[in-house]
Amino acid sequence: MTATTFRPAASSDVAGLHRLVESAYRGDAARAGWTHEADLLGGQRTDQDELLEIIADASRVILLAEVEGVLTGCVQVADQGEGLAYLGLLTVDPTRQAGGLGRRLIDAAEAEAVSRFAATRMEMTVIRQRTELIAWYERRGYRLTGDTRPFPLDDERFGLPQTRALEFVVMDKAL
Repeated sequence: MTATTFRPAASSDVAGLHRLVESAYRGDAARAGWTHEADLLGGQRTDQDELLEIIADASRVILLAEVEGVLTGCVQVADQGEGLAYLGLLTVDPTRQAGGLGRRLIDAAEAEAVSRFAATRMEMTVIRQRTELIAWYERRGYRLTGDTRPFPLDDERFGLPQTRALEFVVMDKAL
């Protein structure tokens, strides 16, 4: 088994990071994996400017997963204050999904939330229609809180919705 290393993203990683995220969430390339949003959203998932903003913000970090120096996954952790951290942008190369990297990225994100931000709880949002992904997070210890948040339907920076019925459900887990 090849070792996976984790490290915080730097601005020099943005081009490759952007390619990875887009390949896992949008378009036909994303369909190689099971976690894509290609049937719900077209357009972009993020852009390089947003990724640079995250990297430059001390209250957020993107952890990169590399296998033999090749970028294979990432996850964002953001400090929300009062012991709460937010997990987002969980991405695994579509050709490497279902191999346990997503679980290892979540473990790394939770450890980072505790050590970097003194978090005692992790929260995330998932598009309601992604029931298989919600079930996967539940198997990782996250629970639906009953709260929802609106999806930015009219902001092309987050994609082009195929349906107006999109909204986020909120999940959380004690750390």
